[in-house]
Amino acid sequence: MPERPRPSLSLPTPGARRAVVVGAGSFGTAIAVLLARGGVRTTLQARTATQAERLNADRENQAYLPGVKLPQPLKVEAVGAGLARADYVLLAVPSRGLDEVIASLPAAGLPRRAAVVSLAKGLVPPLGTPPTLLLTAEFGAHRVACVGGPAHAAEMVHEGAGLVAASADEELALALSSFFQKAGVVCEASNDPVGVELAGAAKNAAALAAGATERQGLNAAGAAAGHIFAEVWRFAEGLGARPESLIGLAGTGDLVATALAPQSRNRRAGELLADGVPASEIPERIGQAVEAMEGVPLLASALTHAGVEAPVTGGLSRLIRGELPLDDWVALVRTTVPPPARWRPPRVERGFWQRLRARWQRPEANGA
Repeated sequence: MPERPRPSLSLPTPGARRAVVVGAGSFGTAIAVLLARGGVRTTLQARTATQAERLNADRENQAYLPGVKLPQPLKVEAVGAGLARADYVLLAVPSRGLDEVIASLPAAGLPRRAAVVSLAKGLVPPLGTPPTLLLTAEFGAHRVACVGGPAHAAEMVHEGAGLVAASADEELALALSSFFQKAGVVCEASNDPVGVELAGAAKNAAALAAGATERQGLNAAGAAAGHIFAEVWRFAEGLGARPESLIGLAGTGDLVATALAPQSRNRRAGELLADGVPASEIPERIGQAVEAMEGVPLLASALTHAGVEAPVTGGLSRLIRGELPLDDWVALVRTTVPPPARWRPPRVERGFWQRLRARWQRPEANGA
């Protein structure tokens, strides 16, 4: 795909900052390309020395991101090279192995002041924990961030994306946002990392659910996605997340991009489930890890342990595990009624009506 001219944004030059992207899959490679374009001295770390050698020889990730040339300043090396000079470490690894990667960072030479950024759109086993909560426990909230939003890797480097960089630390969120915007990609700065992460987990589950039900009817597919987002929101609210994180770029924006994309791994996984393909065979069929296949059971478990009523997310988990036939899953989607709205009478302070009456009885209130 030929590259089109990218917009030039008038933002401050990031300076001689160093970033290391750990993980050379499609998304990790795309993020590394953008950071290099944005003026950050960037290194892409591949899983093995053999993979790093191939990337350096081809200057292109032919396996995961074909057609995208690696910028000349972008350095490629194996994970074993360490992190000693990094200002930013971005973890582009599947969420199922994220806890092991986090535990290995100090031994890899992670500097004490370096920021650690999760790029995963899934939850960490065994409890279904949002990645930034694990990172915060290890390194402190001021060093932790995540990136979400509608960002299909190939389109992101050719045409742009709508990213969200989220951190409890304002300076960190704004710095990440400026790097991507300098590369011509819109990036919102957010202070709600858990909300952004749960929005990504919800969109993965919703896209898979829509793929599994689409042939049974578009209404069913829409209902499945809507139920899952509502169930995840009730969970996110309990963790202090804000609703705009789920209805903005990181949530519904990312869902639309994933549900419409012909090459969407999560939607395709749902279609394969509907075809009767066992869950264990789906990643091999698709050729890459599918976050939702492991993420949905984790999400359902987290909702259950939090006391959140989540019949549709739980049913999707049972569908993945082969415990619920497709027709029963669709029937569950079509018949589930969400909890009723929580009507509350407006709270009126004592003496309100007397104060209001006195105000309008004053001469100036009557135009006298």
